Amino acid sequence: MVTVRRSHARIVVVQVLVVALFATLVARLWYVQVVGGEEYQARAASNATRQVVVAPQRGLVVDAMGRPLVTNRSTWVVTVDRSRLTRLDVAEQTDVLERLARLVDLDYDALLDRIKLCGEEGAPEPPACWNGSPYEPVPVAQDVPRDLALSIAERAEEFPAVAAQQRYVRAYPSPEGVNAAQLLGYVSPITADEYAAARAADDDTRGAASMVGRAGLERGYDAELRGVPGTTGKAVDSRGRVIAEGTAVDPQAGKTLVTSVDARVQALAEAQLEKAIKKARTTHDDVTGRNYEATAGAVVVLDPDNGRVIAAASSPTYDPEVWVDGISDRKLRELYADDSGMPLLSRATQAQLAPGSTWKPFVAAGALEDRWDTGSRLDCSSGLQVGNRWFKNYESASYGSIGFDRALSVSCDTFFYRIAYEGWREQGGTEADEGVHDPLVEMARAFGFGARTGFDVPGEAAGRLGDRPWRQDYWEANKDRYCKIAEKPEKVESAYLRLFAREFCADGYVYRAGDAVNFSIGQGETLVTPLQLAVAYGALANGGTLYEPRAAKAVLDLDGRVLREIAPKKAGRVPVSKSHLRYIDRALLDTAKTGTMAWKMGGFPLDEVKIRSKTGTAEVTGRQTTGWVASYDENYVVVMMMEQAGTGSGSSGDAVRAIWEGLYGVKGGKVDRDAALMPRARPPKALPRVASDGRVLAPRSTKKGGR
Repeated sequence: MVTVRRSHARIVVVQVLVVALFATLVARLWYVQVVGGEEYQARAASNATRQVVVAPQRGLVVDAMGRPLVTNRSTWVVTVDRSRLTRLDVAEQTDVLERLARLVDLDYDALLDRIKLCGEEGAPEPPACWNGSPYEPVPVAQDVPRDLALSIAERAEEFPAVAAQQRYVRAYPSPEGVNAAQLLGYVSPITADEYAAARAADDDTRGAASMVGRAGLERGYDAELRGVPGTTGKAVDSRGRVIAEGTAVDPQAGKTLVTSVDARVQALAEAQLEKAIKKARTTHDDVTGRNYEATAGAVVVLDPDNGRVIAAASSPTYDPEVWVDGISDRKLRELYADDSGMPLLSRATQAQLAPGSTWKPFVAAGALEDRWDTGSRLDCSSGLQVGNRWFKNYESASYGSIGFDRALSVSCDTFFYRIAYEGWREQGGTEADEGVHDPLVEMARAFGFGARTGFDVPGEAAGRLGDRPWRQDYWEANKDRYCKIAEKPEKVESAYLRLFAREFCADGYVYRAGDAVNFSIGQGETLVTPLQLAVAYGALANGGTLYEPRAAKAVLDLDGRVLREIAPKKAGRVPVSKSHLRYIDRALLDTAKTGTMAWKMGGFPLDEVKIRSKTGTAEVTGRQTTGWVASYDENYVVVMMMEQAGTGSGSSGDAVRAIWEGLYGVKGGKVDRDAALMPRARPPKALPRVASDGRVLAPRSTKKGGR
């Protein structure tokens, strides 16, 4: 009886459990179908929907007159979706890729390399591999004929994981024949790390298909230019075939960047730079006994009123189109190679060179603000003995007793040697502390040397001031190396290196009289960039205001509305009195009339276009001389530099004159402002306009046609 009751109880428990489980199942089914029905339906739909990222058009880059410097063009691109490809078995993958390689005329192994992620095992070096996001279909063929692209798109079943679509790539219209490759920069696909960072930061402007600015204005204003990616939803069946179009989000095109660059001035600067380089290479160098190598050069044109960049030419240069279809290994190596002159390097902002005598106005300013005055007169002798070394005047010229004004116009070295040597002795000579007050160094720093200018194009170099602190830092960083050589000199073949190592190890931190006098004429360890020099001369031109240079003026939307004006930014004022600035200004005015630039300016209307100028020739051990010309008036600053090309006026004088003639429309010794490169021979203040059809037009204030 007890056994029967126990069996009955067990049956009841089992029945209760069955009912409970059935009730739970019914409740869950009701929840899924009724309460959560919409959510699960959406999930199911998303499983059958493939989101295709639609890259936006990058924004335009235009010059100050609205001429297009960088635009876009459409192209047919064939892509391979890595994630879909891996769902196929190995045989299917091979079959698809082999047939695709034949269609797009690619070697099969090269196609395999293109879809490998850079950095993964077996991947080649960029750009042969895919350096973009792993979530984005990999472009394997660009500029594909339209018929071929449509054929691939129509045969989706034969080419799973393969797609053909139209995309926009960068184009360079080259108005007026302009190049400006280093200034404009380039773009390349977003990397996996960048994409992951964008997702983590909830940044919807950087999608898997985004192109990212890597240099120049493309990098500096990437956020404005890149736009916002869109998506196109496509419903697919289990085999990945498209069965219906899903929801789509349109991409948002990037903004238009208006620059202060003038294409006509930029093209003129580039042309004159190349002409000067070719001429220098046919000119004999009496010092070395061979022709000048003229390895590189730069031209910078600024508006001194606000620091805006009107032109920035660099040589050697390259065709910016090389980045568009994916740069080849050979071309990438060439852009970085020493024997090709490293054309990727912007000489205008990244070349660091001794400034030569173009440095002297800032030394004069420091001396005049210290204890010297405009009535001071010193002997411009053919040379000066400093310690155990004879420092000569350039070409051993001698002008007798002269003042600062004459010393600047004829570029007398020994005049400035005397200023620097006397100051060095008063500061304590070799016993002076590295933090001692040095008015010449401090004035150079006040003009912005030894630091980046704040240019809105990334990558500029800072240059350096070869002063006492630099000497100490350099010694501490290198003493171990040279002291090892000094301890075991027999292991070094070079007698010069053995001697240098012994002296450097002992007291390489000492700032000697020779360092001070070299500093005074822009020689020795001091290095500047052409842009730094142009900014400093801009302060001389405008009465003492130092500006951070800008190449961009404004950001416009597609309708031409101004979203952001990029205003000039003052970096400060130089600590030079107005009277001393006027004195230096008058001295530099004489350079073109009676000084070192006069032989290049004969017949130029200097009474109407009042050009101030300073030439410079920097001597570098083991290399030919670097030539400089720095010039300005109330409207422009023009600085030109040529490496290993001879004296400043000899290498660059003709080119600088030609640029000034273009700026003012000078013909036959007369100014014709209607023939000037810019309206009324002034940089425009107004912004370009955008027409209803999207074309960018010249500012309304201009009256010249074709602008």
